[in-house]
Amino acid sequence: MRRARVTMMTPSHLLRRVSQHEELNFLLTNRIPRRLATRFVGWFSRVEQPLVARASIAAWKLFCDVDLADARKRRFASLHDCFVRELEEGARPADPDPDILASPSDAIVGACGRIEGDRLLQVKGLGYRLSDLLGDALHAETYRDGAYATLRLTAGMYHHFHAPHDLVVEEVRYIYGDTWNVNPVALKRVERLYCRNERAVVRARLSVTGEPIALVPVAAILVAGIRMPFLGPEPLRGPTRTLRTSAAFRKGDRMGWFEHGSTIVMLAPKGFTTHERLHEGARLRAGEPAFRLP
Repeated sequence: MRRARVTMMTPSHLLRRVSQHEELNFLLTNRIPRRLATRFVGWFSRVEQPLVARASIAAWKLFCDVDLADARKRRFASLHDCFVRELEEGARPADPDPDILASPSDAIVGACGRIEGDRLLQVKGLGYRLSDLLGDALHAETYRDGAYATLRLTAGMYHHFHAPHDLVVEEVRYIYGDTWNVNPVALKRVERLYCRNERAVVRARLSVTGEPIALVPVAAILVAGIRMPFLGPEPLRGPTRTLRTSAAFRKGDRMGWFEHGSTIVMLAPKGFTTHERLHEGARLRAGEPAFRLP
């Protein structure tokens, strides 16, 4: 008689099974006090006690695919220190082609392609208006019929974002908002999710051609901390406001980082096209081709 095969389920396998159950995933990551959970994780992740740091990083690795192979250091003072890790020099070279806008971050590509008038896709069959995302109807007209890419940074990824080309940032509009999860499960259930969440609209012009582009880092649950050192040492917080600047970056320069993982919506005007390697589910690294210039 053949014996029944017994399969032992490891904690990581169990967590993966839970994450794949959409209703349970949505319940556990959204139907909780999102702001309270975010503040708690923000506090706890900064506890600099060796046992707490090692245990919390080990637990984090159970939930996420965390690759520390190219991290600049191997020992971390806290979970937060590991979240915002820097990489070894040269780990994310920017594509040198001047006709290419590079990906600002490591990411999994979500909806991308042509902006239909002023409408973008959140997921297939569910769209939103560019003016709602940017909080400015006049600014939205800049990208009418242009190109966009939704770049999702998972919790285990490198969380810094970089200049996609030589550019000058003209202003950053910080928009206070909610902290819904931005994973695929939530995107299918929460209409206009990116327009509800806390975000920053980074308006920039390419240094050589003067063409406008925009990056919109969107915060999420357990994040709600978008850092841009060229605006000051603290994360963007507080009421909605617009900050003027003239910060210049070379292609590949670091612009800022998320405190955890989240999403960047990348926008370019009519004439730009998404690179042929971009499609939903594709994985990108910072510096790899994202858009083609006109």
